[in-house]
This record gives sequence, structure tokens and C-alpha cells, in this order.
Amino acid sequence: MPFATIDGQPLHYLDQGRGPVVLLGSSYLWDSSMWAPQIDALSKHCRVIVPELWGHGQSGRLPEGTTSLDDLARQALALMDHLDVGCFSLVGLSVGGMWGARLALAAPERVQSLVLMDTYVGVEPEPTRLYYFSLFDKIEASGGIPEPLLDIIVPIFFRPGIDPQSALYQQFRASLAALPADRLRNSVVPLGRIIFGRDDILPRLPGLDAERTLVMCGDQDKPRPSAEALEMAKLIGCRHVLVPEAGHISNLENPEFVTEVLLEFLKQKR
Repeated sequence: MPFATIDGQPLHYLDQGRGPVVLLGSSYLWDSSMWAPQIDALSKHCRVIVPELWGHGQSGRLPEGTTSLDDLARQALALMDHLDVGCFSLVGLSVGGMWGARLALAAPERVQSLVLMDTYVGVEPEPTRLYYFSLFDKIEASGGIPEPLLDIIVPIFFRPGIDPQSALYQQFRASLAALPADRLRNSVVPLGRIIFGRDDILPRLPGLDAERTLVMCGDQDKPRPSAEALEMAKLIGCRHVLVPEAGHISNLENPEFVTEVLLEFLKQKR
């Protein structure tokens, strides 16, 4: 997996397959491996590019001056410029959808189709924002994510009925427990504050192309409930799909369903 220097820092990304380009935007606290089932399927038909968030995977620290989701969108577009990619499809999950919608609004001539998954581009509800910020304060103070916080954070990403002993659950938990203090303090926590302190772009959603946009959401997504997805789909005027038996990381909890929907949608919009 190669690197590109963006805003003075090394951005790590996966680049696999040939054909029409699909840019995948990952969830907060996950690296590019979260897309493994979709990369395997999509790269048979497309060129799949997956940048890793700052401080995640092998990407460098959050660049100086990065203060908003608009900066993340600009940095993703800079990566595509670096790779000489003109037009592409964009599939963004969670924060990947938050900056993905902004990129599509800023450069509509570049984004051929857009899939917003398990995401929300309105402001974070104030009680939730305060709660998440309190967790960030605790992580910052401790220099790690201790067991009691892991017990709080990890279940947020999955449907309530998931087996906590499953490989998916345990691997994610282990990845969070292994995050070093400098990465947490310099990148992961500041990025979290950007995400959950975001501004509201719901009024701008009608500016997206409804025919080329799809909203998807796990039917048991706790942090980004399906009502938010429906609200966005109505504002855009686009199709809305619920992923059965899935929580926030719907593409890993029901990978077959998600992959089939993505393949069909992206095929139609080429």
C-alpha cells in the first residue's frame, strides 16, 4: 500500500483493481481493512482506492491546520489529484460519508455517484456530543483506552445481538486497546472532536444529484439511527436502503447484502 504526502503528512491508501474508480471513505476508529469484503468484490470490476484516516492504520498524524470535515474532503480530493483521477464514485461510511457529502457538493463534476452509509451530515445532538467529548477527555488523560472505556465504545459500532466473542468484535476491541498514547492525543482524539463538533450541512443536501445518490443504513445502527438516514434521503430526494441485521459498520455485519447493493448501484451509474 502506497503513501501520498498531503498537507505535509503521509496519507496511506490502498489502490487495487482496474477500471472505473471507486473511492471508499472509512469509519472513525477503523482502518482500510474494514472494507475487505467490498474491496475483494469491487476490485474485480473497478479500481478501488481506500485512504486511511489520519492517525489510523499507517497514515501519519493529523496535519497542522486540519480543523473541519471540509479539510478532510479537500485532502481526499488532493489524493485523487495526486493519482491523476478525474471522475470517480464515492462510498463513505460514517465520517467517510460526512466528508464525502462535502466533497460531492464542492466538486460535483468529479463525483459520478455517491453512497452515504451509516452517516449523518447534520450537527451531532448536543447530549451525544457532550458525552463523546467526555470520553475523549478521559482517553486524553489516560493516554489509552482502558477496559471500562472499551466496554462502552466497542458495542457502539455493532448491532445489539452480535456475539461479543466473535472475531469481528474481538479484533476491533484489540485494535483500540493497542492504540499508542501519541497517536490518540495527536490524531485520533482531535479528529473525533472535529467529527462530533461538525457544522450542519443538511440545508445543502438538495444540491446533490438525487439520481446519482444512495443512502444506506444498518437497521440496528445505534449512533446513526435509520431515522437520520431517511431524513437525508428525503432532503436529497434519493433512494434509501436499510441493511438488515446490521449496526453501524453495516458493510461488515451484512457484507453480502451491502456488496450486492453497491455493485448494482455503481454499475447503473457508470
